[in-house]
Amino acid sequence: MPFSIERNDLASVSADVIIVAANEDLQITGGVGKAVAQVAGFEKVQEACNAIGRCPTGSAVVTPAFDLPAQAIIHAVGPIWQGGTHNEVASLRSAYDTALSLAAENNASSIALPLLSAGIYGFPADISLSVAQNAIHDFLDSHDSEIRLVLFDRSALQAGLLTYDRIKEYIDDVYVDKHSSARKKTRKADEARRINTFNDTIFTAASAAFGALSAPPSAVIPSLASPYKDADETPKDAVYDREGPGETSDEIIDTASNKTSGKNSDAVDGEVIYASTLTTETFGQSPCLSELLSSLDASFSTTLLSLIDAKGMTDAQVYKRANMSRQLFSKIRSDALYKPTKKTVLALAIALELDLDATEDLLRRAGFALSHSNKADIIVEYFIMNNQFDIFEINATLYAFDQPLL
Repeated sequence: MPFSIERNDLASVSADVIIVAANEDLQITGGVGKAVAQVAGFEKVQEACNAIGRCPTGSAVVTPAFDLPAQAIIHAVGPIWQGGTHNEVASLRSAYDTALSLAAENNASSIALPLLSAGIYGFPADISLSVAQNAIHDFLDSHDSEIRLVLFDRSALQAGLLTYDRIKEYIDDVYVDKHSSARKKTRKADEARRINTFNDTIFTAASAAFGALSAPPSAVIPSLASPYKDADETPKDAVYDREGPGETSDEIIDTASNKTSGKNSDAVDGEVIYASTLTTETFGQSPCLSELLSSLDASFSTTLLSLIDAKGMTDAQVYKRANMSRQLFSKIRSDALYKPTKKTVLALAIALELDLDATEDLLRRAGFALSHSNKADIIVEYFIMNNQFDIFEINATLYAFDQPLL
C-alpha cells in the first residue's frame, strides 16, 4: 500500500530515504536521529551536518546515508509546541512538505519517517498525526511512492486519537456482547450434551433391565439433541439421525411434519418419518443447479466499476483514496474475475464512501462479510456508520488497536 503505519525502530527500517527529526543547529543529540546516525556512522553523519551549518524550523536538509542501507538521510526541523499560538501547525506542515519534496528529488520510491515534533518538542500527538497524514496524502496525490510512518509504540498514537475512546466503547458494546452470546450458546450446547449423555445412560440401563426400547432420548427429543436453545428455535427442515436399538438407520426425525411412517410404532407421534417418504412436497420444489448458475449476481469487478461510474470518480481518485497502488487497481479493472482480498474490498468501499448496506453488498460479491467477532471489521463499520471515510485516519485507528491496516 502507498501509506502504512508500523511499530518499529526507524534505524532498522529498509527504505530509499529515511527522514529524521533534527534541531536548527543540526547537532545530533539524541532520539531517533541519533539512533539512525549510529547505524549510518555517527561521526560521518555529524560531519555532513556540520558542513551544511544550520537549518531553519519548518525546513529540511539532505545528507548521504553512509553505512545505512538507504540513498539518503533527510533531517527535518519541526517546531517546539508553544500552545498553538506561534504558527506551530503551519511550521510543522512545512517541515513535512520540504522533507518529502527532497525525498522525491532524490528519486525515492520508498520513504520512512517518524512523527515529527511529537517527542521532546511536545507537539500533541493528535495534531502531529493529523499534520503528517495530510502532508503524506497530498504528496501521494502527485507521487507514486511508498511511505511508512514508523512509531516506536502505540501508546502515543492511542492517546492522540480523538476517536480512540469512542471506538473502544463501540468495540466493547458490539464485540464483547457478540462473544458473550457465543459463550452462552456454547454453554447451552454443552448442557444439552450432558443431558443427552445422562438420559442415554438411563436408557441403556432400562434396556438391559426391561428389554430393547425404541430409541434413546437424545434421538427423539430435538430440544436435547439440537444445539439450538429450545425446540422452537430448531429449523423446520432440520433432520436428526436415529440409530437406537431395534431401528434402522434410515429413520429420521422431521420436526416440520406431523406424520409418522415406517415400522416403528413406538416412536413419538408426529416426529418420525422415513427418508423414503421425503418428497418435494416435504421441503418444497427447489430449482435445479443449472437454473441457479444461470442467474448469478454481477461480479465484484463489474459492480465496482459500476459504482465508480455512478459516483462520477476517476480511477486515480479511487485508488488514491483507497490507499492502493495504481498497479493493483489496474489488475482489478482489467480482470472481470479478479478475486480481491477482504481489506482491498473495504478500502475501495471507503474510497467510494459507500454506506454500510452498499459496503456489505460489495463484500458479498467478493465472498466476504463484516463480522462482529472481528475487531478490525467493527472499527471499519464504526467509521462507515459515522460517515468518516478518511482511510489514513481509519488505518491510524486500526494500528492503535493492533489490527491489520487496509
